[in-house]
Amino acid sequence: MFRPGPLEIGLIVFIVLVLFGAGKLPQVGSALGKGIRAFRKGQSGEEEVEEEEEEAPVRRTTRKTTTRKKTATRKS
Repeated sequence: MFRPGPLEIGLIVFIVLVLFGAGKLPQVGSALGKGIRAFRKGQSGEEEVEEEEEEAPVRRTTRKTTTRKKTATRKS
């Protein structure tokens, strides 16, 4: 089987950087890792319930906004 050398790996990394950008790489890596883990679990036949790794939802509070009366100012 063909094993990629350092030049080919560098080229692949460069293409991934161009396609996804540096900011999205951690998300892409995380999704790829989860996919590989799920694939391996499926091959081994494990039927475990996967824990949700989502963050707790942020509770948003609404502020009461007070309206200020606008006073007309006249310049002389």
